[in-house]
Amino acid sequence: MLITLDYTNMMAEAVGAANGLREEELAGLTARTREIHEQIRLRRAAGELPFFDLPHDPAIVAEMTRLAKDVQEQFDNLVVLGIGGSALGTTAIFNALRYGHNLMDASQRLGLPRLFVLDNVDPDGFAAHLALCDPARTGFLVISKSGTTVETSSQFLVARQWVAASVGERYREHFILITDPKSGILRELADREGYRSCAIPAGVGGRFSVFTPVGLLPLACVGVDIAGLLKGAADCARFVCHDDLMTNPAYLNAVLQYLAYRRGLRITVLMPYSDRLRYLADWFRQLWAESLGKQFATDGSVVHVGPTPVNALGTTDQHSQVQLYMEGPFDKVVTFLVVDEFDQELPLPEYPAAPQMAYLAGHSLAELISIEQQATATALTRNQRANCALHLPRVTAESVGALVYMLEVQTLFAGGLFEVDPLDQPGVEEGKLFTYALMGRKGYEAQARQLAEQKGVLKPRVLACG
Repeated sequence: MLITLDYTNMMAEAVGAANGLREEELAGLTARTREIHEQIRLRRAAGELPFFDLPHDPAIVAEMTRLAKDVQEQFDNLVVLGIGGSALGTTAIFNALRYGHNLMDASQRLGLPRLFVLDNVDPDGFAAHLALCDPARTGFLVISKSGTTVETSSQFLVARQWVAASVGERYREHFILITDPKSGILRELADREGYRSCAIPAGVGGRFSVFTPVGLLPLACVGVDIAGLLKGAADCARFVCHDDLMTNPAYLNAVLQYLAYRRGLRITVLMPYSDRLRYLADWFRQLWAESLGKQFATDGSVVHVGPTPVNALGTTDQHSQVQLYMEGPFDKVVTFLVVDEFDQELPLPEYPAAPQMAYLAGHSLAELISIEQQATATALTRNQRANCALHLPRVTAESVGALVYMLEVQTLFAGGLFEVDPLDQPGVEEGKLFTYALMGRKGYEAQARQLAEQKGVLKPRVLACG
């Protein structure tokens, strides 16, 4: 198995009846599991859930590898312009499988470009990253399915001008547009002005898009084994795409989180004990929050439901957040991401001048981080705090691909349990509309009036320091 789920410490015999689950509660959701699975099966058959089948596309690896080779020959730096699902998956897998890549010199990178994923419009941060690059040797992947994402559009305008000032009319050669296959301004630009482009498959939302060109192209450019990534996901599919709750880790973990939520444990903490996996917690945070945090249920009723995801890092956050988890409110489930075998051991040597450290000699950093995770889980359990662990044998392309796929399936299935649509994000859209209004975009005058009315009604309350 590429991934194993240890849910021992989610059960009542481990953490007590108040916060722990009983076997009969799991069994009680067996029929509901089959119902949700059948709904998923029918939607897949109707072509409504294409992300399920992305790992099984044999052509995508060859296509991305060919394009990546061109990028590698042309550029020393590759910059992703995107936000949310257009950025987080790439960042997570890049750091997991090419950790420290950008800190290596060109020979250590085997001539592969550096990769910068710029997912914000902070002018200081954006300018600082551009200052690290030579515009004549920098390529950009502009990623937006709709083509209207205001942050990505703004980044594109700045980057286009920056490159054109250096290379003139050849600037188009520096941009690859990744967008909808048929519609949107980026698709129009690709068709009209000759930009290279890739299509995001119809029906694949941003937070489920890492196995499309959105993630595969930038990852291939920096040497990630995308074939292995997809193989791991495809292999995982055999274990997470069936209706037997007790042998399906994706469905079972969704059920565990759902039952814990109903008990009042409404904060989901994902805590990797691995620097390489820390950004997978960031990616999951968006996946879980945007998919499950909803005002309306699928039947139209108002529910205001959704677990709140929090990311932490072991062992770093043993010295910050774990104090809260251990002694604060009983409102959290902690899921550890555990690496069973690290690539490096780093033995701890003796130091005779420091006898207080003698107990460490003969151990290793790999052993220490594993023991600290076990110790934290034990302490949480003794304090009746629900926790579980997802184990990866090692951090490889296959295991990371499997983990990403499992969490995607888990999230979709959880939408069925919470009775919400896990594929939409209406709460995000409202903020976008007000942004357009404040930026003066035509067609959003109604939102501009609403903003003006609100400003006229509210009494300003501002306090300055100094």
